[in-house]
Formats: sequence, C-alpha cells, structure tokens
Amino acid sequence: MKTQIMLDLETLGARPGSVVVAIGAVKFDGEKITDEFYVRINAASCVQLGLQMDPETVMWWLQQADGPRLEITKPAANLSVALLQFSAWVGTDEAEMWGNGAAFDNVLLVEAYSAAGQKPPWDFWNDRCYRTMKNLCPQVIMQREGVHHHAQYDARDQALHLMAIFRRARCADV
Repeated sequence: MKTQIMLDLETLGARPGSVVVAIGAVKFDGEKITDEFYVRINAASCVQLGLQMDPETVMWWLQQADGPRLEITKPAANLSVALLQFSAWVGTDEAEMWGNGAAFDNVLLVEAYSAAGQKPPWDFWNDRCYRTMKNLCPQVIMQREGVHHHAQYDARDQALHLMAIFRRARCADV
C-alpha cells in the first residue's frame, strides 16, 4: 500500500505561483493518523523566488481570528529549507498526496518546489482530491478538532474526515 498523506497549505494567494506561508500534513493508513508534519514559511523567501501575493487573500487573512492569523507571522523557515524538510518527511515518491481541491494544495506546492528548483516528493499521477471525496459523500460530516485555517490542524481534520468517508463507502486498502 502506498503512503497516504493529507496536505494542507496556508497561502497568500489562491493560484499557482502564490506565496506559501505554512505546510501541514499527516500520514494516515485508513484507520488512524500515523505521523504529522508542520512548518511555517517566511513569506519574503517565497517572494525572493518569484512567488506572488494576492491582495484579496492578504485582506482575507487580516479578517481572520487572531490564532490562525498570528500563527503565520511567527518565525519561519526559508522556503527552500521548508521544502527539503517536507521532502525528507514524505520519504518516498510512492506517496498518494491528498489536497483540498484538484487545483489547490498540491498544485500550489508543486509550483513552490519549481520556484525553489526542487522536485516534489510525489509523482503527479499520485495526486488525490479530498474535496471531490467530501462532495461525493456529504452525509459524512467533518468534526473539527483543531484551529480552522491552521495547516497542521486542517490536515489532521481533513484526514480524519476522509477516513470516515472511506469507512462509510467501505473502501478497502486505502
């Protein structure tokens, strides 16, 4: 079975090429979360590599609760270093990478890897879309346990929700 990873990003834009300010991810085996990863990323290091900020997204962040908004202003790693750390944590190119939207988390992170001159730690054919799964099974309600708009907590909550969807659908060998 391939390694299953739920990815969540906090960004300063909603399109490929946007600044990434946090990466949260969890590994899961279909029954439980087996490992977690979290890193804050210095926005200036992203801009130096050509990633961009969207003013509307920045304004959206300014309207969020103090907890998640202040979290992305704490001391953070350089983008290149954060991506190396994430790649080391993933540990295999056989990972299936789940993101919340076919055109969001995975795509934005691949663009960040490209800007940093690095290769993502998963192959494109292993991209998976959590948003599609939750829309196919809306009767399975997400139970939030962590802080909303915090990449680590969102990744954890999304993985737990996806596993509940799998159980409901009786999916085998996830």
